[in-house]
Formats: sequence, structure tokens, C-alpha cells
Amino acid sequence: MEQQVTLSQMLIARERRAQRQRELLEKYRASLISFTMNIAGPFKDTLLVRRGFALGQRYLKQKLFYKKIKCLYEETIEEVTGCEAYYVIDLDAVALKYLTVEIEDATPPGRLFDLDVLNPDGLKIERTELGLSARRCLLCDRPAKECARSRTHALNELQDRTIQILSQAMEQSDAKDAASLALRALLHEACTTPKPGLVDRMDSGSHTDMNIFTFMDSASVLWPYFETCVRIGRQTASAPATDTFSRLRNMGKSAETDMAVATGGVNTHKGAIFTMGIMCAALGRLDREHWQTPEKILDECAAMTKGLTAFDFAGLNEENAHTTGQKLYLKYHITGVRGQMEAGLPAVRSAGLPALKAALAHGLSLNDAGCAALLALMSTATDTNLIARSDLKTWRETTLQVRTLLAENPYPDVQILKQLNEEFIQKNLSPGGSADLLAACYLLYFLETAT
Repeated sequence: MEQQVTLSQMLIARERRAQRQRELLEKYRASLISFTMNIAGPFKDTLLVRRGFALGQRYLKQKLFYKKIKCLYEETIEEVTGCEAYYVIDLDAVALKYLTVEIEDATPPGRLFDLDVLNPDGLKIERTELGLSARRCLLCDRPAKECARSRTHALNELQDRTIQILSQAMEQSDAKDAASLALRALLHEACTTPKPGLVDRMDSGSHTDMNIFTFMDSASVLWPYFETCVRIGRQTASAPATDTFSRLRNMGKSAETDMAVATGGVNTHKGAIFTMGIMCAALGRLDREHWQTPEKILDECAAMTKGLTAFDFAGLNEENAHTTGQKLYLKYHITGVRGQMEAGLPAVRSAGLPALKAALAHGLSLNDAGCAALLALMSTATDTNLIARSDLKTWRETTLQVRTLLAENPYPDVQILKQLNEEFIQKNLSPGGSADLLAACYLLYFLETAT
């Protein structure tokens, strides 16, 4: 990668590509898409270009899936002369050309995509055959071929513009995808049923001021916040991890205000704003190839919040300890979600996520696996929300009860969970901290299984 290529290498690659196209057309006798990147200059295979190429492949596959178009064969080749991909498609070539033009014209980095369409006879379908104008220059509104032929623009200008287009496209795509998965995780957590003492699709648990629709209202306004967190992570990726977290704090306060307005002042997602916001920023700091590795994400969360507990609780005493978290730290040295995050969410890493995956492997639905994961989290994490609604003794008794239940059956059925829910309601217990960690488990699982 990052190797300069010669004109001779490019000519050889072009001939090899033409030969591969002939072979696929002869074998399948169907339409063919030949996908390459339009990159000016001698460096055709950089990390950024490869990411742009992968994004183009995603756009194409999503379009084919949405249109229910069958792909008979696909192949990707990575060379110093640039990435290439071939897709044999069961569709009329002209109709296929309309589809690829949509991608080239309607997506942010589309101007850099060369999605050539060949019919079964090997003839290339041109844009002009569709009554469309020629592709425009990267830097001006003139036809690209005219500018290339006359060398209107300096190479460094074209290269700078290419980097700008790809960088912006990657940031936009990553922020959108991560925010969408974070929102999905919140919605799945809210809808997981039954959850002892918590709001779900069955009832409101131990809460009298909220229901499932309150959570929908709250989650619906948090998507922009998650996207902003990813962007902050990306923009500060080269800075110390703690600098990224410092940038997040005001964004988190703003998100809490949005939540309060949406819910009429009800605190539905304050813990999730903290936890999921940090996780989204961690995704922004990481290369996308690491998004499917939970340990990398959780390690980055820990790095971002290093020293957080000591900083937030410095100088704390009985006179200035006002919040539940402050009082629990002062009296019992319970660090709550700050300690969890500073340690890289150990309850998620060692209990919740493994329990979720194990339950799914056991054949449970995602909903039922989520219930099992929630119990695993309750048996492991120090849930300050539960303690705040009772006391330390009750929390310990409840934790022991859940551990005993899981020892007997790691996948309790609905009737057992409903019974536990009734007990929690009677005692006014709500493991809200564990629910936030369940959302984190869902996000990691969605990232790990994303295509």
C-alpha cells in the first residue's frame, strides 16, 4: 500500500482487467459490472482509497438487495494499481446502468466510482445511451474528459480534492452507521420483555412516570447526539483519548436537555447518554476494521475515561455530596458507571455480552437472549440505580437472588421473569444501570454482526 505505480503497471492492469471481463462474460453470458476507483496520480492503493472502494461496494450491494436483483458471481481483487471488483448480474445491462449511475451521481464519493456496465456481448453501456450528460470534473463543472485531455487542473489539486471527498464521505458514513446502531440498541433494550422492574412492552415495571412510549420519544431525539459523538471521536482521533472525552461532556449535557424536552422532564436515558455517547466516540477514534472487535472498543472507552472517577469525586465531602452517585462513593466507595467505564465496562465484557451470545447460540430469540443478558449484568454490576431505590443490603440480596436463579437455569422462562418483575415492583426496585449496560451489549453485538 502507498506504493507509486508506473504507466507500464497501469497498462498491464488494464489489459488484465479486460481479460478477466472477457472470461466472466463468456462463462456466465450475463451483464457485468466492473468496479474501479477514479484516482488521479501515481498512488492508487492507499488506505483511504480502499475504504472508499469498500464504501462503494456497500452502496452497490445495498442497491441490489433493495431492488431484489440477483448477483450470480462477485470477485474482489486488491492490487497496487487499485482495487477491482466484478459483479455478474442477472439483469438487462441498460437497466443495470441506470442503477449504477444512481450510485455515481447520488452518493457523496460517487464521482470517484467507475462502475462500468458491460452487456453479455461485452459492449460497454455509456451514460449517453441513457440520454445523460457526461460526468463532470472534480474541480469544475466542465466534462471530466475535456479537463483530463487538456490537463486543465494541477495534479496536486485533483489529489487534494480526492482526499477531501473520501475523508468527508468516510466520516459521514461512519457517523451515520454508528449512530443508527446506537439508536437501534436503545430501542431493542426498551422493547426487551419482560425485564424485572423496568419499562418494557408488557408494563412500566416499578416506574409510574414513564412507559414504553416515553422511551420511544426519548430515543428518537438522541440520534443526532450519537452522530456528533462519532464525529468528535474521528476529529480528535490523533489526540490523547482523554481529550476526546473532554469534548463530549458539553454534548452530553445538551443531549440530556433534548431528552427532558422530549419526555416532559422524565429521566429515561441519562445513563445511556453517558455510556453510549462514549462508545460512539470510541468508534470514531477507531478504524472501521476494529468495529467488529468488542475488546478494542471497550479498551478505547477505558482510555478515554482514564482518571474520571478521581477527577469527578475530588474534594467530595458530606456537605457537598448531593447526588446518589456522590453519596454512594463517599459512603461505600462505589464508583458506579464511572468506574465501570474507566475499567472498560467489565460487566459488559465478561458477563452481559457473553451471555447474550451464548443465549443466541442456544437458539433463543434476540429478545429472550437480551433478558438472559440483563440478568447476567444484574448479577455482576453494581447497579447504583437499584441501590438508590432501596439500600445496599437489598441490592446484595437481590444480586444473590439473581445469581441463584441463573445457577439453576441460565435462561429463565417468561413466567419466572414475570414473577421476578412482580417482586421488583412490590419492592420498588429498578435495575436501570443494568439496562443501560444491556443497550451497550446490543450495540457491540450489532457492530460485530454487521455486514
